[in-house]
Amino acid sequence: MFKSVLLIAGTSLLATGCVVREVRYQSPPPPAYVVQPAPGPVGAEVEVGGPPPAPIVETVTVAPDPAFIWVGGYWAWNGRWVWSPGHWDRPPYRGARWYGPRYVYRGGHHVWVRGGWR
Repeated sequence: MFKSVLLIAGTSLLATGCVVREVRYQSPPPPAYVVQPAPGPVGAEVEVGGPPPAPIVETVTVAPDPAFIWVGGYWAWNGRWVWSPGHWDRPPYRGARWYGPRYVYRGGHHVWVRGGWR
């Protein structure tokens, strides 16, 4: 009798299989601070205390008009890292090009270079 119960229990366990669910937790962005005041024009540089968080993956939708271009999302510096979501935008004037912000590590410092239309 005991062998039959073990056999049924073992068979049931093998038949049900295992279910594994991955759980991901969003970690807060790393601490960052301004070393010098944030200038405003495109290409201006701001030193910050650490790198931005990893980019957020976004879905690019269909353009509302052929004249629009996709401005991809990016981490912007506003006293702390803030995600600026991607969006469709019309260039402000004919021939304008979008230059996205970039991040460099120079001389032991993390530097955020402001992007914008030129």
